[in-house]
Amino acid sequence: MSADWFYMSSGWFHKAKRVGPLTDHDLLLRIDQGKIRPETLVQGHKTRGRWVPMSSVGPAMARWRQAHPDHEERAS
Repeated sequence: MSADWFYMSSGWFHKAKRVGPLTDHDLLLRIDQGKIRPETLVQGHKTRGRWVPMSSVGPAMARWRQAHPDHEERAS
């Protein structure tokens, strides 16, 4: 299993911090925990190394909808 996912999290004084590398499993776990939200920037093999909102990564967004069904209406 490759560990090539990164995401941006807010740090002290709203400075963005790059977190990773993460495996696919770790990325999905953080989505389930709400640490990675649809607007969170992610970078990985499926994004071809570009920073994109998590909402544009199909499998990640499907996992978000499954784990957070009450937020689906607001995210759309």
